[in-house]
Amino acid sequence: MDAIEAARAVVEEHHPEARAAFLGGSVVTGRRTATSDLDVVVLFHGAPAPYRASLQYADWPVEMFVHTEATWHAYVERELRKRRSPLLWMCADGLLLFDTDGLGARLAAQARKLTAAGPPPVSSEEIDDRRYAITDLLDDLAGSHDQSERLFMATELVRRTGELALAVGGSWGGGGKWLARRLETTAPGLSTRLHHGLQEVLDGRVETLVAVVDEVLGQTGGRLWFGYKRVGAL
Repeated sequence: MDAIEAARAVVEEHHPEARAAFLGGSVVTGRRTATSDLDVVVLFHGAPAPYRASLQYADWPVEMFVHTEATWHAYVERELRKRRSPLLWMCADGLLLFDTDGLGARLAAQARKLTAAGPPPVSSEEIDDRRYAITDLLDDLAGSHDQSERLFMATELVRRTGELALAVGGSWGGGGKWLARRLETTAPGLSTRLHHGLQEVLDGRVETLVAVVDEVLGQTGGRLWFGYKRVGAL
């Protein structure tokens, strides 16, 4: 059973009363792997939405995201403030499996409009928070000679530096594989350089990773430690 057939069948079996459904994720973007699952967004009139569930259907692992029209808008609004909205992208790039009353088409159009417009701008306060956290990690890395500590500090630096680069570039955020995919277009080559720097840290050398991180920090004013202050942040 192919992905589209399985996605339609699982919705019909579990939610025959659904108004609309989308199939999103890697299976419809040309990045499918042997472990890809079916990301299915289902739109209801009311209860039991909203909820999220993971299940197995035929040979497919399925993640089901069930919403009403109202909760879809509420979740998207909340995710937009974080500049990272998996729900929005599943509907913008996903395949509309069926649409009984036009809701699916309306939400797809809105999702495409919002994703094309890009995320809201990042605040200077958030940039400074990110700079401060990265500076702290760089200082810890410089002072540590414990390889176990260095491993975790370096991997955290890689993640935070990638996220800062996306914020500076005005890009949508992402986690895990989506962080790497967003960086491909926002900061070409950065993932490769961070990867190389991490490998160097594992071999006992921190200079390469530090140089890459400092380069990204330089786009925002460099390292930040002295003079940083946040009221109520303890």
